[in-house]
Amino acid sequence: MDDRLLHALHVRALHHAELRPEHEPHVLFQTSTIAALLDGAYDGDVTIGEVLEHGDHGLGTLDALDGELVVVDGVAYRASVDGRLERVGPDERTPFAVVIPFAADVRVEVDGPRTLGQLLAEADRHLPGGPALAHAIRVDGRFARVRARSVPRQTPPYRPLAEVVAEQRVFELRDLDATLVGFRFPESAGALNVTGHHLHVADAGRARGGHLFDCVLLEGVLQLDHSSDVHAELPPGVEIAATTAAARAAVAAVERDS
Repeated sequence: MDDRLLHALHVRALHHAELRPEHEPHVLFQTSTIAALLDGAYDGDVTIGEVLEHGDHGLGTLDALDGELVVVDGVAYRASVDGRLERVGPDERTPFAVVIPFAADVRVEVDGPRTLGQLLAEADRHLPGGPALAHAIRVDGRFARVRARSVPRQTPPYRPLAEVVAEQRVFELRDLDATLVGFRFPESAGALNVTGHHLHVADAGRARGGHLFDCVLLEGVLQLDHSSDVHAELPPGVEIAATTAAARAAVAAVERDS
């Protein structure tokens, strides 16, 4: 593991049998790692119910990579391949998710129009713990447009994620109220999660959403919650290993709008 990550973030590795309900302020809970997901580890050993015992704000995916997971206000939603949101039952499983009991350190009213890049730059100007820590991000507002994606359910033998996203479905939503939920992880956390900003979106009616690619915010409220602690549940065979240039390139590929 990157020494810089150990210095800035306190990462506690857990096995499934060690999980206990907890809602500790500023503590991120994650199941598996982005590296395992990139390699095609799409079968989870943690239920959505167990995930929600650790946080009310977050994102991830569902078993067999069945859509994008959006956790907002303590409710888990699946964004299906056509962008429709549906509530996820507590017994469904996830191969990768990260949540936090969201408690904002920073609240900023944001006027617009702001592109996604401008919005994220505004977030970075207000990071309560500084750039070396992880931060949860929430934006509630009015959007001129939102560009998002989801992915189709997979069947074994599973292909690497970079191959799957070649089949992603990209869609646009216009003139809507919506909530953005996600995280900003430092560069040193590449073995654990997507570094930089990673956001999912749910409209105000919780009817449409997905993995956010782009948006234009007209007005809204930006909130940030810092974290220096990560509790990572590691399925059998998954470890937190040092990240590589190839892994960083693979993450960049699956985050692109193409």
